[in-house]
Amino acid sequence: MIDFSAIPPVIITLAIFLMRVGDMSLDTLRILFVIRSRRGAAWILGFMQSTIWVIAITSVLSNLDNLWNIVAYGAGFATGNVVGMALEEFLAIGHAHLRIISSRRGSAIVEALRGAGYAATEVAGRGKDGTVAVISSSVRRRDITRVQKEISQIDPNAFVTVEDIRPLNRGFWRA
Repeated sequence: MIDFSAIPPVIITLAIFLMRVGDMSLDTLRILFVIRSRRGAAWILGFMQSTIWVIAITSVLSNLDNLWNIVAYGAGFATGNVVGMALEEFLAIGHAHLRIISSRRGSAIVEALRGAGYAATEVAGRGKDGTVAVISSSVRRRDITRVQKEISQIDPNAFVTVEDIRPLNRGFWRA
């Protein structure tokens, strides 16, 4: 067991907060890897996360009369969720499916996507005001912003949705 009596209370409180931020950030990433079926990474992150959590909770429970430790634990949990979300966005692991609906510039969007190295499928559809192009394209998540800017330059009124996907096999994937 760790002897906390020699450590200044403010350092313990800060350590609890930082451990909880780290623990929850790892938890967010672990869930991402579980969803993407990356077993090895999920195992390593789960091991690290649970080890940090045990140390953090032990630090709080060994000194329950210190309200600041409890506050640091809760604040670290909340902050760790937000930090984990930011890390997940930054890493942008995986693929996404874009559905683009354009009433005027569908063919130009398809040509631009293909010219940039992405696969795109165009289907004619009928919208509220007439014929539209419905374009499907699967891209790496880290490329979504770049593709979205390209679409907006061609047709600022295009309706674009994004869904996370897990590719199965075959098809065209930009390397």
